[in-house]
Amino acid sequence: MTLHFTKMHGCGNDFVVIDATAAAFVPTPALLQRLTDRRFGVGCDQVLVVQAASSPEVDFDYRIFNADGSEVGQCGNGSRALAVFIRERGLSAKPQLAVQTATTRMTLQLQADGEVQVDMGMPRFAPADIPLALPPAETYTLTLDGFGLVTFGVANFGNPHAVLLVDDVDAAPVETLGVALQARAEFPESVNVGFLQVVDRSHAKLRVYERGAGETLACGSGACAAFVVAREQGLLDEQATLELRGGALRLQWKTGQAVLMTGPAEIVYTGKIEWPS
Repeated sequence: MTLHFTKMHGCGNDFVVIDATAAAFVPTPALLQRLTDRRFGVGCDQVLVVQAASSPEVDFDYRIFNADGSEVGQCGNGSRALAVFIRERGLSAKPQLAVQTATTRMTLQLQADGEVQVDMGMPRFAPADIPLALPPAETYTLTLDGFGLVTFGVANFGNPHAVLLVDDVDAAPVETLGVALQARAEFPESVNVGFLQVVDRSHAKLRVYERGAGETLACGSGACAAFVVAREQGLLDEQATLELRGGALRLQWKTGQAVLMTGPAEIVYTGKIEWPS
């Protein structure tokens, strides 16, 4: 089988995108491992599969797969890449698209400057929605071996996020603390862990250690989660720029409304790979 793909990125968060609108396609764990491998395959953080709409209320479905074979319900950077992919492939000329993942329905708006604005929906903070096995609170504290007391906020944008405030994001123990928090039984489905440094009321820096992928150069849903957690604590204004290692995203949110995320997405190259049928 010859598998055609497009390599894309949004702020350095990179993807292999596959068009499955004409014929059903579900990647096997072995194929996902090959596609995501940066030495023996194509190399990417996640694989996105674009599908024909399963409902008349949306334009397309899309599925998001990690290197370990797990499927996730949200990817903010991937959704921007999806909008550009659909336009460039000629799958739709609509400037606004409604798409559906395993857990989330989103609206994507192609901007005149080439960037994409994504309606990420309403944040969910309740422990049951994360899920988090702790009583409801604005912030939560756990004792972790080697780290002592760790305080964090949580939000769900189709996938779960814990957000820790740090003084210096460059010095934060992203991998070690990320792994430790992900392993806690209080997060029965694991969790994406964000490390947020607030610079001023309209600017913050963020690093994210993702489930099934490790630290990525950018995480769109993680940026949204960090933004709303900081907003709930009165640390950021209604509009702010979050600087990630791969680029910047612009966020806006008023309580009771959907979060809007705007940023770039680019095609790197197209290619094909041979794979046993």
